[in-house]
Amino acid sequence: QVQLVESGGGLVQPGGSLRLSCAASGSAFRSNTMGWYRQAPEKEREWVASIFSGGLTNYANSVKGRFTISRDNAKTTVYLQMGSLKPEDTAVYFCFSQQPGGNRYWGQGTQVTISS
Repeated sequence: QVQLVESGGGLVQPGGSLRLSCAASGSAFRSNTMGWYRQAPEKEREWVASIFSGGLTNYANSVKGRFTISRDNAKTTVYLQMGSLKPEDTAVYFCFSQQPGGNRYWGQGTQVTISS
């Protein structure tokens, strides 16, 4: 079982930056793939970024070059540094933890709103 708690969401002006955090507990963090999805109002949940146990990262084209995912295994925390934010980045951001060949766990989500 894995518990995930996101934090860091809020209201930011277009062009601004925000860092999301996701603290994990309850399972082997180092071996899990971690990542983020987001869901805007009336839209499907979409994948944003992933970071694998070895540190390899992948990004959705819509955020590539603007967002950076990282992980701190000692703190069992994954981060999403978001920059050059746009109104279309407004969504609830969900952290996930994927066990190797096993279950995927989700956090409760944190709201990010980009507006002037």
